[in-house]
Amino acid sequence: MHGDSPYDPADGDWQTLVTFFSPTEAYLLRGCLQAGGVPAVVADAHLVQAHTLLAGAIPVRVLVPARRLAEAEAVMAACQRGDFALPDDTPPPG
Repeated sequence: MHGDSPYDPADGDWQTLVTFFSPTEAYLLRGCLQAGGVPAVVADAHLVQAHTLLAGAIPVRVLVPARRLAEAEAVMAACQRGDFALPDDTPPPG
């Protein structure tokens, strides 16, 4: 499973929320969005990984449904504030 959210036509077409030059940052934000209940997809990460010499010219896009854009922006702001961060003293699961 690749981790991208499924497409739901009721939410509208996918729209770019933000771009990164690092696929890792895009995947982290996708996880935050999904944890916040917003469907999200990472696009173009494979291009950047396959063509590393061109990585600065190929942004990795995080896409969300058009009708959920405002919600996605709020979740992204919460992620940037650290609302999804785990405390440093959290024991590992298990």
